[in-house]
Amino acid sequence: MSIDPRHYHQPSWRKPVGMFAIVGLIALWAVLVGSLSGLIGALPMWAQAPIYVVLGIVWIWVLPLRRLLAWMETGRWRRG
Repeated sequence: MSIDPRHYHQPSWRKPVGMFAIVGLIALWAVLVGSLSGLIGALPMWAQAPIYVVLGIVWIWVLPLRRLLAWMETGRWRRG
């Protein structure tokens, strides 16, 4: 079985750029949360754990990862 040359697809530059952007956004979020560690560290342990859990989950909605992934696949920021 051979590959049909009509269906040959050039790799997109958007995927590597998008991957670096995702890693950069996650690193930026980690630095932001880490900068709050002085304030959070002054709290009792029972209060620290839920704060870090919430901050660990919230970045999924705060960072524009869904739109970035859509852009990597389609070249547009919104599906449509």
